Amino acid sequence: MQALLREHVPGADVLVMAAAVADYRPKGGKDVFGGKFRRKKEDLVLTLEPTPDLLAEVASTRRPDQLMVGFALEPREEMMASAREKLERKKVDLVVANPLETMDSETIEAVVIGRDGFEAKTDGKVSKADFAPWLLDVIEAKSPAREGRQA
Repeated sequence: MQALLREHVPGADVLVMAAAVADYRPKGGKDVFGGKFRRKKEDLVLTLEPTPDLLAEVASTRRPDQLMVGFALEPREEMMASAREKLERKKVDLVVANPLETMDSETIEAVVIGRDGFEAKTDGKVSKADFAPWLLDVIEAKSPAREGRQA
């Protein structure tokens, strides 16, 4: 995925990164085990290492006219603080903050925040099918290309 992002993001106007595949992976990966390994009597200990932060990486090489959007899925009481921290740390334009109960749910209640102080909230809980076009409208409204046409 990292290589594909490096290849395709330079030509994109908008990047929406909904979720990390994983925050950690086994250190050494498949090279550690060399394929299948047999059960033994001793314990197996895995050392985990952080995965690359793909959104932060591509955001660090962005064009000024690109819009970058991330997500913050957090416990409700930490959600907004985490979203604001991600805005700064990852250097993205928008973060969609949504509570953990969104996982495995048919509905979402989200807040989109921007580096410029922008904030948009869903009208309470909405279906995920209704959320997608709502979010696209928010993204379109915040797109540098659109803002340039309105000036």
